[in-house]
Amino acid sequence: MRRAALRVRPAPAPAQYFCRPSLPLHHHTEHAASPLLRRNFASSQPVRDEQQRPSFKGQLYESTQQRLKRERAEQERFSQYQTQSPGARYAALTFVLVFFTTGGYYFGSLTPNAPASSSTTPLADARPVKHNTTSSNLQAAWADFVGIVGKENVSTDEFDLHSHSGSEFSTYSVKDSEKPFIVVYPSTTEEVSRIMKICHQRLIPVTPFSGGTSLEGHYAPTRGGVCIDFQRMNRILAFHKDDLDVVVQPAVGWEELNEEVAKDGLFFPPDPGPGAMIGGMVGTGCSGTNAYRYGTMREWVLSLTVVLADGTVIKTRQRPKKSSAGYDLTKLFIGSEGTLGLVTEATLKLAVKPKSESVAVASFPTVQQAADCARRVVEEGIHIAGLEILDDVQMKCINASKSTRREWAEAPTLFFKFAGTPLGVKEQIGIVQKLSKSTGGKTFEFARDDTEMKELWSARKAALWSVISMKRNPSDHVWTTDVAVPISKMPDIIERTKRDLTQSRLLAGICGHVGDGNFHAIILFNDKQKSLAEEVVHRMVKNAVELEGTVTGEHGVGLIKRDYLTHELGETAVDVMRQLKFALDPLCLLNCDKTVRVEAPLPGEIKEW
Repeated sequence: MRRAALRVRPAPAPAQYFCRPSLPLHHHTEHAASPLLRRNFASSQPVRDEQQRPSFKGQLYESTQQRLKRERAEQERFSQYQTQSPGARYAALTFVLVFFTTGGYYFGSLTPNAPASSSTTPLADARPVKHNTTSSNLQAAWADFVGIVGKENVSTDEFDLHSHSGSEFSTYSVKDSEKPFIVVYPSTTEEVSRIMKICHQRLIPVTPFSGGTSLEGHYAPTRGGVCIDFQRMNRILAFHKDDLDVVVQPAVGWEELNEEVAKDGLFFPPDPGPGAMIGGMVGTGCSGTNAYRYGTMREWVLSLTVVLADGTVIKTRQRPKKSSAGYDLTKLFIGSEGTLGLVTEATLKLAVKPKSESVAVASFPTVQQAADCARRVVEEGIHIAGLEILDDVQMKCINASKSTRREWAEAPTLFFKFAGTPLGVKEQIGIVQKLSKSTGGKTFEFARDDTEMKELWSARKAALWSVISMKRNPSDHVWTTDVAVPISKMPDIIERTKRDLTQSRLLAGICGHVGDGNFHAIILFNDKQKSLAEEVVHRMVKNAVELEGTVTGEHGVGLIKRDYLTHELGETAVDVMRQLKFALDPLCLLNCDKTVRVEAPLPGEIKEW
């Protein structure tokens, strides 16, 4: 019988485990205490569930009631929010926005930005420049610098700050706010590296300074910060006479270098203006009166030691005269104007001094005839050492300034420098004299000894200083600028510029290295004439570009010429330069704002082309 009872016992329906409604606690307790329920649970449970389970209509009614209760609760909370003051609602909303914005920024910062995929950096895509030039940060840096170079080599003297901001012969007019907070004088590459590491950590902008003879605003501290003056780094570190090279620090002057190596019958050919130092010459990629025969600074630098923006020290190559090992980092830093790295050592090539040298001077009725004679000399392939031009205004300034010992013909004049064997020099002089006469030359004079040679060449070296000496009032300024064109275009652009300067009625002279198509305009103007001088220079630069020339042959870009680069090279080429700048100096600490813009110009800041 027991087995039969087991066989007929009904199986529990699966639905009872999840469809049975919950019972009140006291109901559960009551039945849990009932012996009858425990004893008869197996047989009676299905029947009891059917009796206790609500109908489908009841379940629907109960669900609807619960939903209405929830809606009424939401309405009550909303009505409470509506009764709050507008200020309270605004505060609550502000809190929510700040909370989610901050949280979003935090979690977003956990995922790094995707690397840039472009080969260029247009100005519109340039990262904002963020420096920390607060007084507290700079004062803390002062203590760090004192620990590196000593208190006597860190200056906040007002005279030092002013003299490291600009000069009376610089084209750029420094603003009152543009001066460094501090000037630091290191003596070794290691000290420069430590200084840059501090500036990198503290986000302090840096302006390099060596001879201070730059003309286009190269060392104007547009962002304040720190000026690193290399004047204590003025030693010749190694002289390899047999290899014809020398290793020097950046504050070695080219004139002092030549005095030293001349003892061994050698010389360093680039010869810019007096006072220039190797660091600045590398930075601007300069040249001088010997460029026609010997080339520019780029041809005479073998290797550089450079401190990068984060303090890293690199050497660009070894000492051999030639190398095909990788990228030419040496050339990359030459002409970069301290925007990519700080040069602390330079290995320079030297040349053997010629056996014989001489100088000749020829005057012409017009500046165009003088330029035409220069073109003819180049076309004939006469390998003279130098070929310079000074116009009539420039010669008048030299006479008026008494900067040389002799009186000059106040006419457009060519200066020739000859070098080679005695016989070769004599032959060159004869050929040039004939060419001078055939192009309308009025006079021709050549030096017969070293004394006469220095005297004849002295006028060329006195050009800039003679115009500066013509200043009569504190409001007078000198604008010195240069361009270069293919040699065949030289007579044309000199004639255009001369005509423009004459019509402007500004006191302005023309001089330059016509042997390689490079010439300068030196303009005297006062505050009221500044816009007029700007227009003359603008047209001179525009003419050069339209004649397939360059906006600067040797002065460099600095602040004055940076907006002309796009017209000469195209926008994408400048964008590549900006990409290089941010690649080597991502925080834009080194000589910020020079060569290429890193921030958009202000309205009206760029002249219409």
